[in-house]
Amino acid sequence: MGARKKLRADQMKEEKKATAFAKLSNSPISPRKMRLVADLVRGVEVNKALNILQHNAKDASLSLSKLLRSAIANWEAKNEGKSIEEEKLVVKSIEVGSAGMLKRIQTAPQGRAYRVRKRSNHVTIVVDGSK
Repeated sequence: MGARKKLRADQMKEEKKATAFAKLSNSPISPRKMRLVADLVRGVEVNKALNILQHNAKDASLSLSKLLRSAIANWEAKNEGKSIEEEKLVVKSIEVGSAGMLKRIQTAPQGRAYRVRKRSNHVTIVVDGSK
């Protein structure tokens, strides 16, 4: 029974080696704007995704490209002998969640005040290198 558990543990370890992730917390871009860019690269091969982000005009693409490069570096650290070109490295998932809001007040006519909500987000990106 112990040998079977060890075999399963080794198998799970190898599966976890194929995936790597990176997180970005409290990015000062609204989650809605970040999701627009994240939807462009979800499920795409890594080099193509970097190319898409590099040629996108939105500000969110800059922070997402940095995050994707970080996830690639994390994958390379886990798999020292392998290269990205040989493995088919794909953006498996991108999750964009809302973070805290900065609440500010803007002056309005007739002595009123409008509330301005400056939204931020958390992003988690997962790359998978299984063939």
